[in-house]
Amino acid sequence: MNKTNFNARELRKNMTPQEKKLWNFLRKRAINNYRFRRQYPIGKYIVDFVCRHKKLVIEIDGGQHNTDNNIIYDNERTNFLETEGYKVLRFWNNDIDNNIEGVYEEIYKHLL
Repeated sequence: MNKTNFNARELRKNMTPQEKKLWNFLRKRAINNYRFRRQYPIGKYIVDFVCRHKKLVIEIDGGQHNTDNNIIYDNERTNFLETEGYKVLRFWNNDIDNNIEGVYEEIYKHLL
């Protein structure tokens, strides 16, 4: 098993509360029966969630994503994913905690 796949497996075992909350919704194919994968490797990156059929990536960001280094890294990562044909949606942890219905609606819009 390569390092990226090993890291993805470890991330699946140690999901944040917000990732678990969104995963409980996505895994039930609650949105038009689209299948999502969690902690899925794409190139050298591991995305939080992906619907490969629609080429939609969903990222959930905590406060650590506000540092200069992480902003640069996230931008490089998003640019790579977009060159691979993916649309990247980013939500903050408090979006998941305080506005989960709004998050669902935004994801749904991108699956139509």
